[in-house]
Amino acid sequence: MTQDLSYLKETASQTAGPYVHIGLTPNASGITGVYPADLGATMLNDRTKGTRIIIRGRVIDGGNAPLRDGLVEIWQADAAGLYNSPSEPRGGADPEFTGWGRCACDGDNGEFIFHTIKPGRVPFKDGRLMAPHITFWIVARGINLGLHTRMYFPEEMQANAEDPLLLRLEHRDRMKTMVAQGEGKDSYRFDIHLQGERETVFLDI
Repeated sequence: MTQDLSYLKETASQTAGPYVHIGLTPNASGITGVYPADLGATMLNDRTKGTRIIIRGRVIDGGNAPLRDGLVEIWQADAAGLYNSPSEPRGGADPEFTGWGRCACDGDNGEFIFHTIKPGRVPFKDGRLMAPHITFWIVARGINLGLHTRMYFPEEMQANAEDPLLLRLEHRDRMKTMVAQGEGKDSYRFDIHLQGERETVFLDI
């Protein structure tokens, strides 16, 4: 007999508030002793395969000011284009790479930073290869539901031009809001604009 769960009421929605950092990144919030390091702070080690890259950026509001209380997570494939996930049907993902990272924006300048690897190409649901990309999830005070977007690589011009998701953008000139800027060898800047003329394309997923 199925148990009646009608007594479980939906929890009221709230903004992330200041507590998201205490729960998700306690060390970054100055609360030590919960975890040796915040979950998601390290994505790779000396045995991880692939080209090491650094991604820096800020989450910028409609007034062109950085959010200093933002929290950013990323998901990505490994260098071979495989996800470290039980749902990866192709198997064989690099066990030395988590494929997931989390970073609290700096309380002074609002910057986030990830040390990761450049991902390989992943097939779209119809089999076409997507360009190398990293999925971003952003939450902060005033954002009720996390925002999703993707970061593509500036040197992958041909792959970007063929990417099934980017091809769906109605306004082609906005594609550049999802492409990082190179900052030297294996270093990228990806600023995420919440509003304004340079508003980043966000995905409904």
